[in-house]
Amino acid sequence: MLANDPVIYSRALMSLTFVFHIIFATIGVGIPVLIALAEWMGICRNDSHYTLMARRWTRGYVITVAVGVVSGTALGLQINLLWPNFMRIAGQAIGLPMFMEIFAFFFEAIFLGIYMYTWDRFKPKIHFLFIIPVVIGASCSALFITLVNSFMNAPQGFEIVDGIIGNVQPLKAMFTPASPTKVSHVLVSAYLTSAFIIAGSAAYALLKGKRHIYYKKVLNMTLFAALVFAIATFLIGDLSGKYLAKYQPEKLAAGEWHFETMSHAPLIVGGILTEKHEVKYGWKIPFALSVLAHGNPNREVKGLNDFPADEIPPLWIHYTFDAMVGIGGYLTSIPLLFILAFWFRKGNPYNKLLLAAIVIGGPLAMFAIEYGWVYAEVGRQPWILRGYMKTQQGATTSEHVGLFFVVFLALYVILGISCLRVLMRMFKNNTPEDELKLLNKESALK
Repeated sequence: MLANDPVIYSRALMSLTFVFHIIFATIGVGIPVLIALAEWMGICRNDSHYTLMARRWTRGYVITVAVGVVSGTALGLQINLLWPNFMRIAGQAIGLPMFMEIFAFFFEAIFLGIYMYTWDRFKPKIHFLFIIPVVIGASCSALFITLVNSFMNAPQGFEIVDGIIGNVQPLKAMFTPASPTKVSHVLVSAYLTSAFIIAGSAAYALLKGKRHIYYKKVLNMTLFAALVFAIATFLIGDLSGKYLAKYQPEKLAAGEWHFETMSHAPLIVGGILTEKHEVKYGWKIPFALSVLAHGNPNREVKGLNDFPADEIPPLWIHYTFDAMVGIGGYLTSIPLLFILAFWFRKGNPYNKLLLAAIVIGGPLAMFAIEYGWVYAEVGRQPWILRGYMKTQQGATTSEHVGLFFVVFLALYVILGISCLRVLMRMFKNNTPEDELKLLNKESALK
């Protein structure tokens, strides 16, 4: 029965925590980069608008960090309590990046406090130096925790003999074949998502009738950055497809509903899968899967029929893959249209239709992050540690996980609503226009 199945509830609780935490983790990684970029542009251009961006974004960032700490702590506890058999192995093999992730967060938090409370106490170029450790700490935090996930997908650096782990090589376990593409994809997609979230808020203000130059400068900076990050995300995504073809071909095949091993394999977009594994209403792009997997349309792509039935991931991940890639295309085209209109002056980059598309891009970018992680985690099933331990083997046997699911659901609802209300009041009561007037008065007094 579902009520007595700790595996199902353990997976549900971890999924709930991860879906909530990834929102704040993504913002926590991406926003410091944009803060640093804004302050640097303010220094280079002697422009108070960019300096104000850095000030305002820092205040909001601190709030999201606080919530992220709570959800991140819950995630760490749940990994240990809900998956004790997995941690028996992972704790020894991959404990180094777990420890380094905590160190990276402390490093970030210390300098974030220094950065936030030393405005106007140092010269701008000196103050800017304090944001650099924040950027490094935030990105390294994501790097180290992603290395743990990479280990789950491509475990190495240890041996298991008669159920006992030994011959542990921490650095080899830390840097697996999955590490380069996973780490780079996580970092760049976080930068892209954060850029669109900020751009979306500025576009919304312009749609509401606010015409201050501040909002236009926010759009200009964030969308130029977003285009760079979007292109980088696509390039890394292509490398990720080639990694999957070599190391996790069952995940790639499941995501593309590819059953027969063949060359010139098509890539399927959308569609409905029948019980006979026939795809209806889908759009087949000729040779595209072979190109994604190997960079060569003549290369063979392994199909699901060549894998044991009990090792095939759930086939519904096809839709999460399509959604992730489709949103990625949207997030690339919108800043490209904006920049073309801005550069060539043949259109108004601040027209209502484009502004609305930018606003939509903010939540869509976060959905793409969620879809990507669902594809990554569910696509690894039935393994929690690929090739060594299946998910069911790693879970707790406690019958009380269902109760904790309800408790944590209530906690995340409260945290989410509280965070949103605090951020809305913080920025609604302190508009950029008011803050600029105050800054100008202070400058005049000096």
